[in-house]
Amino acid sequence: MPRRKRIIPREVLPDPKYNSIVVTKFINGLMRRGKKSIAEKNFYRALESIEEKTKDNGLEVFNKALENVKPILEVKSRRVGGATYQVPVEVNAKRRQALAIRWIISYAKQRNEKTMHQKLASELIAAANKEGPSIKKREDTHKMAEANKAFAHFRW
Repeated sequence: MPRRKRIIPREVLPDPKYNSIVVTKFINGLMRRGKKSIAEKNFYRALESIEEKTKDNGLEVFNKALENVKPILEVKSRRVGGATYQVPVEVNAKRRQALAIRWIISYAKQRNEKTMHQKLASELIAAANKEGPSIKKREDTHKMAEANKAFAHFRW
């Protein structure tokens, strides 16, 4: 957190194809070394292959996957009297979305398919069906928060 001024968040323009800010944020998370056109291509191809595999609207599957992965609780370290406690706190909406995007992209990269758009498509389908490693990450985060519920009174 800055000591001087409030941070003014940059406005993100919606993507040209679906007119969605969430899609733009996802593409920006997918982008490496400033190659946005490649990230866009991978994302749109992933949605097309989702439509071929599931016969559903690709954007709806994407939004459902993102909703399923968003965490509600997380733990933050808090030092009290020389001991460090993992204190469960609720996650605000912006951070929920950012974590979901980050988890989906990172676990998609670890998949075994050949190209990135295939990896991304299968990860999004798995997340929409409430399975796969990104959903497991969310469940682990919630379990950790649940296990440390006793330290909730240290919340600040």
